[in-house]
Amino acid sequence: MRAVGIEGAGGPEVLSVQQVPAPVPAAGEVLIDVVAGGLNRADVQQRRGFYPPPAGASAVPGLEVSGHVADAGDSGFAVGDAVVALLSDGGYAEQVAVPSGQVIPAPKGVGLVEAAALPETAATVWSNLVLQAGLAAGDHVLIHGASGGIGLMAIQVSLALGAVPHVTAGTAAKLDVARSLGVESLINYRDQDFVAEVGAATHGRGVDVILDVVGAGYLARNVEALATGGRLVVIGLQGGARAELDLAALMGKRASVAGTTLRSRPVAEKTLIMRAVEENVWPLVASGAVRPFVDRTFPLAEVADAHAYFDSGEHTGKVLLTMG
Repeated sequence: MRAVGIEGAGGPEVLSVQQVPAPVPAAGEVLIDVVAGGLNRADVQQRRGFYPPPAGASAVPGLEVSGHVADAGDSGFAVGDAVVALLSDGGYAEQVAVPSGQVIPAPKGVGLVEAAALPETAATVWSNLVLQAGLAAGDHVLIHGASGGIGLMAIQVSLALGAVPHVTAGTAAKLDVARSLGVESLINYRDQDFVAEVGAATHGRGVDVILDVVGAGYLARNVEALATGGRLVVIGLQGGARAELDLAALMGKRASVAGTTLRSRPVAEKTLIMRAVEENVWPLVASGAVRPFVDRTFPLAEVADAHAYFDSGEHTGKVLLTMG
């Protein structure tokens, strides 16, 4: 089968399509004929040599796919079923073998290609905003990186839950996408101070939850923006991994900081998360309250071009690879 290999750490040019042996599913795994797969920042970090796959995982990148079941094993699926899957590796390929607990039926209401934009974003958002931070109706939530796949999913889920989102992005055009979803508190981080803006929008109270992809560069200001009892969840390190934390400020607000990753979690945890996605997010997709945002699709042979486009930062929503 065709799959993407990484020939050393570097830019998009280190990616190439190769012929490799097709995967053989082990007990408890489902074999999927891939239709499409999503690009994620973790793939870029793996390509750059900063985020190696977990021990025992394939070196083929790719953390989410949509497709059809080719071998169901004892999973309860049938051959030909339309599914999506959350992966630890292997999504940039024509076939992938996945633990059955990480495979769920494709959601109703969207095409199978577009569905590839959903597994990683839905699992990340639901596990962090809801299961970790306990986001509920009436809460104010600050979402950094609002124009990315995770940011746009977080906005939609927050609104569906009855929470009030405040969002940051770097251009007026990207903020306009958030506005089109119904967000009123829009912050351009290039020329506005998000701490001051959320303070004004909440009458000095601050936000209950922050979903952060920046990390160290925003840590102190995130804590400042929290309300009493607020919860900061860090899911990315685009602004670095090390920073000082003012514990007095955190304690004074009785606030908490959590850092999470999804890729390295045990299969049992990923299974619970994917079941929660199927039970809670898929009905929102079917109703139209949540939809995938696909910026561009690239054929697998153009994987280097897809990564170059992703690296440019020009995309809004997801970039996908298709196998056709």
